[in-house]
Amino acid sequence: MPQIRLKPLSQQTIVITGASSGIGLATARRAARAGARVFLISRNEAALRTIAEELRGRGAQADFAVADVGDQKALEAAAEKASQTFGGIDSWVNDAGTSIYGTLEQTPVEDQKRLFDTNYWGLVHGSLIAAKALRGRGGAIVNIGSVLSDRAMILQGTYSATKHAVRAFTEALRMELERDGRPISVTLIKPSGIETGFQDHARNLLDSPGVRVPPPAYEPDLVARAILHACEHRKREIVVGFGGHAISLLGAAFPRATDLLMETIGYPAQVSDKRPKPERADNLYQPREDGTEKSLTRPVSPVRKTSLFLEAQLHPALTATVLAGLGALVLGLGAARRAGAGRMVVPAARHLVRDARRQVRRFV
Repeated sequence: MPQIRLKPLSQQTIVITGASSGIGLATARRAARAGARVFLISRNEAALRTIAEELRGRGAQADFAVADVGDQKALEAAAEKASQTFGGIDSWVNDAGTSIYGTLEQTPVEDQKRLFDTNYWGLVHGSLIAAKALRGRGGAIVNIGSVLSDRAMILQGTYSATKHAVRAFTEALRMELERDGRPISVTLIKPSGIETGFQDHARNLLDSPGVRVPPPAYEPDLVARAILHACEHRKREIVVGFGGHAISLLGAAFPRATDLLMETIGYPAQVSDKRPKPERADNLYQPREDGTEKSLTRPVSPVRKTSLFLEAQLHPALTATVLAGLGALVLGLGAARRAGAGRMVVPAARHLVRDARRQVRRFV
Protein backbone atom coordinates (compact mmCIF):
# COMPACT_ATOMS: atom_id res chain seq x y z
CA MET A 1 0.00 0.00 0.00
CA PRO A 2 1.50 3.36 -1.00
CA GLN A 3 2.38 5.90 1.66
CA ILE A 4 0.02 8.84 1.15
CA ARG A 5 0.95 12.08 2.87
CA LEU A 6 -1.39 14.96 2.19
CA LYS A 7 -0.28 18.50 2.92
CA PRO A 8 -2.13 20.98 5.13
CA LEU A 9 -4.48 23.17 3.13
CA SER A 10 -2.26 26.19 3.71
CA GLN A 11 0.50 24.47 1.70
CA GLN A 12 -1.68 23.21 -1.16
CA THR A 13 -2.64 24.25 -4.65
CA ILE A 14 -6.20 23.09 -5.22
CA VAL A 15 -7.86 22.90 -8.64
CA ILE A 16 -11.67 23.06 -8.59
CA THR A 17 -13.91 22.47 -11.59
CA GLY A 18 -17.42 23.89 -11.55
CA ALA A 19 -15.99 26.67 -9.40
CA SER A 20 -18.23 29.52 -10.57
CA SER A 21 -21.23 28.61 -8.40
CA GLY A 22 -22.68 26.29 -5.80
CA ILE A 23 -20.49 23.71 -4.11
CA GLY A 24 -17.46 24.61 -6.22
CA LEU A 25 -17.66 28.27 -5.25
CA ALA A 26 -18.21 27.44 -1.57
CA THR A 27 -15.16 25.16 -1.70
CA ALA A 28 -13.00 27.80 -3.37
CA ARG A 29 -13.88 30.40 -0.73
CA ARG A 30 -13.31 28.02 2.18
CA ALA A 31 -10.00 26.82 0.69
CA ALA A 32 -8.84 30.40 0.20
CA ARG A 33 -9.69 31.23 3.83
CA ALA A 34 -7.54 28.26 4.88
CA GLY A 35 -4.58 29.70 2.97
CA ALA A 36 -4.63 27.40 -0.05
CA ARG A 37 -3.71 28.53 -3.53
CA VAL A 38 -6.91 28.15 -5.54
CA PHE A 39 -7.28 27.54 -9.26
CA LEU A 40 -10.82 27.86 -10.61
CA ILE A 41 -12.24 26.21 -13.73
CA SER A 42 -15.66 26.60 -15.34
CA ARG A 43 -17.28 27.77 -18.59
CA ASN A 44 -18.26 31.18 -17.23
CA GLU A 45 -15.37 33.61 -17.70
CA ALA A 46 -17.14 36.65 -16.24
CA ALA A 47 -18.05 34.81 -13.03
CA LEU A 48 -14.57 33.30 -12.69
CA ARG A 49 -12.91 36.67 -13.11
CA THR A 50 -15.14 38.23 -10.45
CA ILE A 51 -14.56 35.36 -8.00
CA ALA A 52 -10.80 35.38 -8.53
CA GLU A 53 -10.69 39.13 -7.89
CA GLU A 54 -12.79 38.64 -4.75
CA LEU A 55 -10.42 36.00 -3.40
CA ARG A 56 -7.33 38.07 -4.21
CA GLY A 57 -8.93 41.03 -2.50
CA ARG A 58 -9.05 38.93 0.66
CA GLY A 59 -5.35 38.14 0.40
CA ALA A 60 -5.62 34.74 -1.28
CA GLN A 61 -3.63 33.45 -4.24
CA ALA A 62 -6.16 32.64 -6.95
CA ASP A 63 -6.31 32.26 -10.71
CA PHE A 64 -8.66 30.70 -13.25
CA ALA A 65 -9.09 29.17 -16.68
CA VAL A 66 -12.17 28.92 -18.85
CA ALA A 67 -12.87 25.35 -19.95
CA ASP A 68 -15.74 22.97 -20.60
CA VAL A 69 -14.80 19.83 -18.66
CA GLY A 70 -16.31 17.73 -21.43
CA ASP A 71 -13.53 19.02 -23.71
CA GLN A 72 -10.44 17.05 -22.72
CA LYS A 73 -7.95 19.28 -24.53
CA ALA A 74 -9.42 22.42 -23.00
CA LEU A 75 -9.22 20.88 -19.55
CA GLU A 76 -5.61 19.78 -20.15
CA ALA A 77 -4.75 23.36 -21.10
CA ALA A 78 -6.39 24.62 -17.92
CA ALA A 79 -4.40 22.13 -15.82
CA GLU A 80 -1.18 23.24 -17.52
CA LYS A 81 -1.95 26.85 -16.66
CA ALA A 82 -2.57 25.88 -13.03
CA SER A 83 0.79 24.09 -12.84
CA GLN A 84 2.64 26.98 -14.46
CA THR A 85 0.95 29.56 -12.23
CA PHE A 86 1.48 27.83 -8.90
CA GLY A 87 4.30 25.39 -9.59
CA GLY A 88 2.26 22.20 -9.44
CA ILE A 89 -1.01 20.73 -8.16
CA ASP A 90 -1.71 19.08 -4.81
CA SER A 91 -5.46 18.38 -4.93
CA TRP A 92 -7.95 18.21 -7.79
CA VAL A 93 -11.68 18.53 -7.12
CA ASN A 94 -14.08 17.34 -9.84
CA ASP A 95 -17.25 19.25 -9.04
CA ALA A 96 -18.68 20.40 -12.40
CA GLY A 97 -22.17 19.04 -13.02
CA THR A 98 -25.77 19.76 -13.87
CA SER A 99 -29.03 17.81 -14.22
CA ILE A 100 -32.17 17.10 -16.24
CA TYR A 101 -35.59 16.73 -14.63
CA GLY A 102 -37.92 14.58 -16.71
CA THR A 103 -38.82 11.01 -17.59
CA LEU A 104 -36.28 8.98 -19.52
CA GLU A 105 -38.71 8.61 -22.42
CA GLN A 106 -39.20 12.35 -22.80
CA THR A 107 -35.50 13.21 -22.44
CA PRO A 108 -33.81 13.40 -25.87
CA VAL A 109 -30.84 11.07 -26.22
CA GLU A 110 -28.74 14.06 -27.28
CA ASP A 111 -29.45 15.72 -23.93
CA GLN A 112 -28.59 12.54 -22.07
CA LYS A 113 -25.26 12.33 -23.91
CA ARG A 114 -24.55 15.96 -23.13
CA LEU A 115 -25.21 15.37 -19.44
CA PHE A 116 -22.75 12.47 -19.49
CA ASP A 117 -20.19 14.72 -21.22
CA THR A 118 -20.26 17.01 -18.19
CA ASN A 119 -21.06 14.84 -15.18
CA TYR A 120 -19.16 11.69 -16.18
CA TRP A 121 -16.65 12.41 -18.93
CA GLY A 122 -15.72 15.74 -17.36
CA LEU A 123 -14.87 13.91 -14.14
CA VAL A 124 -12.98 11.22 -16.06
CA HIS A 125 -10.92 13.84 -17.89
CA GLY A 126 -10.15 15.68 -14.67
CA SER A 127 -9.26 12.53 -12.73
CA LEU A 128 -6.87 11.23 -15.39
CA ILE A 129 -5.22 14.63 -15.78
CA ALA A 130 -4.81 14.83 -12.01
CA ALA A 131 -3.49 11.26 -11.72
CA LYS A 132 -0.76 12.09 -14.23
CA ALA A 133 0.13 15.37 -12.52
CA LEU A 134 0.23 13.77 -9.05
CA ARG A 135 2.09 10.60 -10.08
CA GLY A 136 5.39 11.57 -8.48
CA ARG A 137 4.47 14.18 -5.88
CA GLY A 138 1.29 12.61 -4.48
CA GLY A 139 -1.94 14.36 -3.55
CA ALA A 140 -5.69 13.98 -3.59
CA ILE A 141 -8.39 13.49 -6.20
CA VAL A 142 -11.83 14.37 -4.86
CA ASN A 143 -14.81 13.37 -6.99
CA ILE A 144 -18.31 14.67 -6.37
CA GLY A 145 -20.86 11.92 -6.70
CA SER A 146 -24.23 11.92 -4.97
CA VAL A 147 -26.41 9.86 -2.69
CA LEU A 148 -27.96 8.99 -6.07
CA SER A 149 -24.71 7.15 -6.82
CA ASP A 150 -26.30 4.37 -4.75
CA ARG A 151 -29.99 4.67 -5.52
CA ALA A 152 -31.60 6.20 -8.62
CA MET A 153 -34.12 9.01 -8.23
CA ILE A 154 -37.28 8.92 -10.32
CA LEU A 155 -37.49 11.86 -12.79
CA GLN A 156 -33.72 12.34 -12.51
CA GLY A 157 -32.85 9.07 -14.19
CA THR A 158 -30.09 10.38 -16.44
CA TYR A 159 -28.48 12.34 -13.62
CA SER A 160 -28.64 9.24 -11.40
CA ALA A 161 -27.02 7.19 -14.15
CA THR A 162 -24.13 9.64 -14.42
CA LYS A 163 -23.56 9.46 -10.68
CA HIS A 164 -23.68 5.66 -10.68
CA ALA A 165 -20.99 5.78 -13.38
CA VAL A 166 -18.97 8.27 -11.32
CA ARG A 167 -18.93 5.90 -8.37
CA ALA A 168 -17.80 2.93 -10.47
CA PHE A 169 -15.05 4.97 -12.14
CA THR A 170 -13.85 6.35 -8.80
CA GLU A 171 -13.66 2.91 -7.20
CA ALA A 172 -11.75 1.47 -10.18
CA LEU A 173 -9.33 4.40 -10.28
CA ARG A 174 -8.62 4.10 -6.56
CA MET A 175 -7.75 0.41 -6.90
CA GLU A 176 -5.54 0.92 -9.94
CA LEU A 177 -3.56 3.77 -8.38
CA GLU A 178 -3.08 1.79 -5.17
CA ARG A 179 -1.97 -1.32 -7.07
CA ASP A 180 0.60 0.76 -8.95
CA GLY A 181 1.92 2.23 -5.72
CA ARG A 182 0.99 5.81 -6.51
CA PRO A 183 0.67 8.06 -3.42
CA ILE A 184 -2.70 9.48 -4.46
CA SER A 185 -5.81 9.56 -2.28
CA VAL A 186 -9.11 9.12 -4.16
CA THR A 187 -12.30 10.18 -2.37
CA LEU A 188 -15.94 10.08 -3.44
CA ILE A 189 -18.13 12.76 -1.86
CA LYS A 190 -21.84 11.90 -1.84
CA PRO A 191 -24.01 14.93 -1.08
CA SER A 192 -27.69 14.73 -0.29
CA GLY A 193 -29.91 17.51 -1.64
CA ILE A 194 -27.91 20.75 -1.48
CA GLU A 195 -29.41 24.24 -1.72
CA THR A 196 -27.41 25.59 -4.68
CA GLY A 197 -28.18 26.88 -8.15
CA PHE A 198 -28.51 23.22 -9.18
CA GLN A 199 -32.27 23.52 -9.51
CA ASP A 200 -31.99 26.86 -11.31
CA HIS A 201 -29.54 25.50 -13.88
CA ALA A 202 -31.16 22.09 -14.42
CA ARG A 203 -33.07 21.44 -17.65
CA ASN A 204 -36.76 21.14 -16.71
CA LEU A 205 -38.90 18.86 -18.88
CA LEU A 206 -41.66 18.51 -16.29
CA ASP A 207 -45.01 20.31 -16.40
CA SER A 208 -44.10 22.64 -13.55
CA PRO A 209 -42.69 26.19 -13.46
CA GLY A 210 -39.64 25.11 -11.51
CA VAL A 211 -37.87 22.18 -9.90
CA ARG A 212 -36.10 21.62 -6.61
CA VAL A 213 -33.92 19.12 -4.80
CA PRO A 214 -35.99 16.76 -2.64
CA PRO A 215 -35.99 17.86 1.01
CA PRO A 216 -34.24 17.95 3.36
CA ALA A 217 -31.74 20.33 1.72
CA TYR A 218 -28.37 21.25 3.20
CA GLU A 219 -26.01 24.24 2.97
CA PRO A 220 -23.31 23.99 0.25
CA ASP A 221 -20.65 24.90 2.79
CA LEU A 222 -21.16 21.50 4.44
CA VAL A 223 -20.05 19.82 1.22
CA ALA A 224 -17.13 22.24 0.96
CA ARG A 225 -16.02 21.13 4.44
CA ALA A 226 -16.16 17.49 3.38
CA ILE A 227 -14.21 18.18 0.18
CA LEU A 228 -11.41 20.05 1.92
CA HIS A 229 -11.25 17.40 4.65
CA ALA A 230 -10.62 14.87 1.87
CA CYS A 231 -7.85 17.10 0.47
CA GLU A 232 -6.04 16.76 3.81
CA HIS A 233 -7.06 13.27 4.94
CA ARG A 234 -7.23 9.96 3.13
CA LYS A 235 -10.92 9.05 3.00
CA ARG A 236 -12.75 6.55 0.82
CA GLU A 237 -16.21 8.14 0.89
CA ILE A 238 -17.93 10.95 2.73
CA VAL A 239 -21.71 11.35 2.72
CA VAL A 240 -23.08 14.84 3.36
CA GLY A 241 -26.50 14.83 5.02
CA PHE A 242 -28.28 11.81 6.44
CA GLY A 243 -31.59 12.86 4.87
CA GLY A 244 -30.62 11.72 1.39
CA HIS A 245 -28.47 8.84 2.65
CA ALA A 246 -31.56 7.38 4.29
CA ILE A 247 -33.04 6.74 0.85
CA SER A 248 -29.91 4.79 -0.12
CA LEU A 249 -30.20 2.69 3.02
CA LEU A 250 -33.91 2.14 2.45
CA GLY A 251 -33.28 1.18 -1.16
CA ALA A 252 -30.67 -1.38 -0.18
CA ALA A 253 -32.86 -2.95 2.52
CA PHE A 254 -36.29 -2.64 0.90
CA PRO A 255 -35.87 -2.03 -2.84
CA ARG A 256 -39.46 -2.70 -3.85
CA ALA A 257 -40.90 -0.53 -1.09
CA THR A 258 -38.50 2.24 -2.09
CA ASP A 259 -39.71 1.99 -5.70
CA LEU A 260 -43.30 2.46 -4.56
CA LEU A 261 -42.36 5.33 -2.25
CA MET A 262 -40.56 7.19 -5.03
CA GLU A 263 -43.38 6.57 -7.48
CA THR A 264 -45.75 8.16 -4.97
CA ILE A 265 -43.77 11.17 -3.72
CA GLY A 266 -41.08 11.59 -6.39
CA TYR A 267 -42.98 14.15 -8.45
CA PRO A 268 -44.33 16.43 -5.68
CA ALA A 269 -40.98 16.30 -3.86
CA GLN A 270 -39.10 17.67 -6.89
CA VAL A 271 -41.39 20.29 -8.45
CA SER A 272 -41.84 23.91 -7.48
CA ASP A 273 -44.14 26.75 -8.44
CA LYS A 274 -41.16 29.13 -8.32
CA ARG A 275 -39.73 29.72 -11.78
CA PRO A 276 -35.97 30.52 -11.91
CA LYS A 277 -34.70 33.73 -13.45
CA PRO A 278 -34.50 33.30 -17.25
CA GLU A 279 -30.83 34.24 -17.29
CA ARG A 280 -30.04 31.39 -14.87
CA ALA A 281 -32.24 28.63 -16.28
CA ASP A 282 -30.87 25.56 -18.10
CA ASN A 283 -27.08 25.52 -18.46
CA LEU A 284 -26.92 22.10 -20.13
CA TYR A 285 -25.28 23.39 -23.32
CA GLN A 286 -24.24 26.95 -22.45
CA PRO A 287 -23.05 28.66 -19.26
CA ARG A 288 -25.63 30.83 -17.56
CA GLU A 289 -25.54 33.45 -14.83
CA ASP A 290 -23.31 32.25 -11.98
CA GLY A 291 -21.47 33.68 -9.00
CA THR A 292 -23.68 32.52 -6.12
CA GLU A 293 -23.36 29.56 -3.78
CA LYS A 294 -27.10 29.18 -3.28
CA SER A 295 -30.18 29.26 -5.44
CA LEU A 296 -31.72 32.68 -5.95
CA THR A 297 -35.14 31.03 -5.77
CA ARG A 298 -36.50 30.97 -2.24
CA PRO A 299 -36.29 27.41 -0.89
CA VAL A 300 -39.54 25.56 -0.30
CA SER A 301 -38.35 24.05 2.99
CA PRO A 302 -35.79 25.15 5.63
CA VAL A 303 -32.14 24.57 4.72
CA ARG A 304 -30.06 22.64 7.22
CA LYS A 305 -26.80 24.27 8.23
CA THR A 306 -25.37 21.40 10.28
CA SER A 307 -25.15 17.63 10.10
CA LEU A 308 -24.05 15.43 12.99
CA PHE A 309 -23.85 12.57 10.50
CA LEU A 310 -21.15 14.46 8.60
CA GLU A 311 -19.31 15.36 11.81
CA ALA A 312 -19.26 11.70 12.81
CA GLN A 313 -17.53 10.80 9.52
CA LEU A 314 -14.99 13.62 9.70
CA HIS A 315 -14.12 12.93 13.36
CA PRO A 316 -14.81 9.21 13.98
CA ALA A 317 -12.46 8.86 16.98
CA LEU A 318 -13.99 11.82 18.80
CA THR A 319 -17.49 10.58 17.98
CA ALA A 320 -16.69 7.13 19.37
CA THR A 321 -15.30 8.71 22.55
CA VAL A 322 -18.38 10.88 23.05
CA LEU A 323 -20.74 7.96 22.46
CA ALA A 324 -18.77 5.81 24.87
CA GLY A 325 -18.92 8.56 27.48
CA LEU A 326 -22.66 8.98 27.02
CA GLY A 327 -23.11 5.24 27.31
CA ALA A 328 -21.13 5.17 30.54
CA LEU A 329 -23.17 8.09 31.87
CA VAL A 330 -26.44 6.34 31.11
CA LEU A 331 -25.25 3.12 32.75
CA GLY A 332 -24.03 5.03 35.78
CA LEU A 333 -27.29 6.91 36.17
CA GLY A 334 -29.20 3.68 35.85
CA ALA A 335 -27.13 2.10 38.58
CA ALA A 336 -27.54 5.17 40.79
CA ARG A 337 -31.28 5.15 40.31
CA ARG A 338 -31.52 1.50 41.22
CA ALA A 339 -29.48 2.23 44.33
CA GLY A 340 -31.83 5.08 45.25
CA ALA A 341 -29.09 7.72 45.03
CA GLY A 342 -30.05 9.38 41.79
CA ARG A 343 -33.36 11.05 42.65
CA MET A 344 -32.12 14.53 41.79
CA VAL A 345 -29.78 13.54 38.98
CA VAL A 346 -32.07 11.30 36.97
CA PRO A 347 -34.69 13.96 36.04
CA ALA A 348 -31.92 16.24 34.79
CA ALA A 349 -30.41 13.38 32.85
CA ARG A 350 -33.75 12.64 31.25
CA HIS A 351 -33.91 16.26 30.13
CA LEU A 352 -30.42 16.03 28.62
CA VAL A 353 -31.26 12.81 26.79
CA ARG A 354 -34.48 14.31 25.39
CA ASP A 355 -32.58 17.39 24.24
CA ALA A 356 -29.90 15.22 22.62
CA ARG A 357 -32.55 13.26 20.76
CA ARG A 358 -34.12 16.48 19.46
CA GLN A 359 -30.73 17.72 18.27
CA VAL A 360 -30.00 14.47 16.48
CA ARG A 361 -33.36 14.54 14.70
CA ARG A 362 -32.73 18.15 13.73
CA PHE A 363 -29.20 17.79 12.39
CA VAL A 364 -28.98 14.41 10.68
